[in-house]
Amino acid sequence: MDRATESPRASLSPTLSDRLTALTRPGRARVTLARRVTAAALTALAAVLLVRGDRDGDTVPVVTAARDLAPGAVLRPEDLRLTPLRTDAVPNGVVRRIDEATGRTLAGPARAGEPLTDVRVLGPRLAGAAAGVPDARVVPIRLADPEVTDLLREGDRVDVLALAGDRSPDARVLATDAAVVLVSPQDSGRTVRERVVLLALPADTAAAVAAASLSDALTVTFH
Repeated sequence: MDRATESPRASLSPTLSDRLTALTRPGRARVTLARRVTAAALTALAAVLLVRGDRDGDTVPVVTAARDLAPGAVLRPEDLRLTPLRTDAVPNGVVRRIDEATGRTLAGPARAGEPLTDVRVLGPRLAGAAAGVPDARVVPIRLADPEVTDLLREGDRVDVLALAGDRSPDARVLATDAAVVLVSPQDSGRTVRERVVLLALPADTAAAVAAASLSDALTVTFH
């Protein structure tokens, strides 16, 4: 029997299936209320996103690498560009003008688009950060054994030793825990023995190492 031919008595005695269907079927009032709540929530979310979008949209120009750069590169204007960066993403010590970085030596490799900071180029900030003391200096040395230079990498920690003579096994320690900040690349145009290692050291120790480099053969031991 279809519903069209159901008796009034049958319609007044719903089955268990009819009752479950009625319980799960939302009424008009419930649907209207749910729609209003959803609309209010979406309106509030849009307002929050609008406020956050305005705040995060504030940008400032910072100096970034225009292309991949190798350590030891002397920065030229064509190596750099100004890039807008969100204020909440600007790193500490970032360089904000191209002329502030032009002519400086890059202490490590930089990827295209990477912001340049004061510790990415040779200078007092880099020396202090590498040596861990505020009065640090960067001192250049040439090692007696050029093959050791090939093994050094930026960030290595070494002790600096002065050899008493070519045939003497005696050596004296000039500095401990020196930070390697730059090794001149093999394609820099220098001969093997002319390649330079830059070390960050406290000021008094750096002076002693620099003086010894003029007369003694120097080497390093790795940590």
